Amino acid sequence: MAYDVIVLGGGPGGYSAAEKAGAAGLKTVCIEGRAYGGTCLNEGCIPTKALLYSGKMYVHAKEDVYGVHAENVTIDHNAVIDRKNKVVKTLVSGVEATLKSKKVEMVKEYGKVVGKGAEGYLVEAGGKTYEGKNLIIATGSVCAIIPIPGLKEGLASGYVLTNRELLDMRELPKKLVVLGGGVIGLEMATYLAMVGVDITIIEMLDHIAGNTDKDLVKDLQKSCEKMGMHFILKAKVTEVKADRVVYEKDGKTMEAEADKVLLSIGRRANTKDVGLENIGVEMNRGAVVTDEHMKTNVPNVYAIGDVNAKIMLAHVAYREADVAVNNILGIKDVMRYNAVPSVIYTLPELSSVGETEESAKAKGIDVRVIKLPMSYSGRFLVENEGVRGTMKLVFNKKYDTLIGAQFLCNYSSEFVAICAGYIEMELTAKDIQQIIMPHPTVAEIIREAVNQY
Repeated sequence: MAYDVIVLGGGPGGYSAAEKAGAAGLKTVCIEGRAYGGTCLNEGCIPTKALLYSGKMYVHAKEDVYGVHAENVTIDHNAVIDRKNKVVKTLVSGVEATLKSKKVEMVKEYGKVVGKGAEGYLVEAGGKTYEGKNLIIATGSVCAIIPIPGLKEGLASGYVLTNRELLDMRELPKKLVVLGGGVIGLEMATYLAMVGVDITIIEMLDHIAGNTDKDLVKDLQKSCEKMGMHFILKAKVTEVKADRVVYEKDGKTMEAEADKVLLSIGRRANTKDVGLENIGVEMNRGAVVTDEHMKTNVPNVYAIGDVNAKIMLAHVAYREADVAVNNILGIKDVMRYNAVPSVIYTLPELSSVGETEESAKAKGIDVRVIKLPMSYSGRFLVENEGVRGTMKLVFNKKYDTLIGAQFLCNYSSEFVAICAGYIEMELTAKDIQQIIMPHPTVAEIIREAVNQY
């Protein structure tokens, strides 16, 4: 008997889709070759935040600005790793327990699509063949590797690390060179800089942090430099050697010494050896092509999460899982990407949603921007002695609707979703002014800004 749904991949998108399908009474199997929870739970979002929290506690304990005095403050990196592992184990167990409670069959093997049978699509895993009427591809992404001389050899020897190896590293290097100034590189570098590692970040672009607000990115870089990080921008890495990284900048060849190198130039959709070609799934630059219903070009085949490379964030995968399963159930649902929050968990955090001032203007949208220092928030001042922060709201001037928001301040990740809701509901400045927010909170600076519209 065929399954109603086969989910190939047990990361955020995969396990969410399997849970939802199982809860709806569909006979579901979720096939995962590594560990349930995927990269996010095991090698990305959660373990990174565990390290960062320990690092922040260490930094705060050494400060002497709140009337609290501590002496001989130290950090035990091995204890930090042990705690990280405990948190991950607890959450992975929770995912598996939830799947079981929804009567989802779990197969802990690598799966590969091999064709189509009489009742649906065929997936081989662990020497068995599973047949499903609907197939959800959720195989995630892997670290991108570019052809730099010495890089593959470095990965093989352990001198070059990806996020996977770094998160289990027991012995801290004295000097770490990070290849790439995006989200992964910045977050990993933040923890290591907190605990005393000499960090150098080499980035090809003239700025760090990808396509976020340029003003706030400049302030973030200054904060990182105060922590001791060194940035080499507009530079191209040409070779990785056993104790250094060779790069070109301004027409000159230069070197950066390193005990270890972190590769964090981005991620690519994981479609290799998945067998999607066996059923004719359309691809674009290695990623699965999907429509607004998360459907591929093949009937009853869906793709969610990093594998479609639309926006590689766990919370996007969660929502894409909802859309895919709803469409399987015959419930009309579409995926929208105009109000997706994103966060870089540095110190301070850089959180954003919707359009930046630059992206809106590039699209020909006439905007009104309200920019305030975070010192407008009493709660922020109370809890951030000597720390600066900035926020921006971007409005469509024609309709007075909020279309974007950016925050550079600690724990902005906890309230950026407020603005996501405003954008999703197309609220005007007047609408937002009428919403009551709790006092004192850092988030109420949103209301303060809107009142100046």
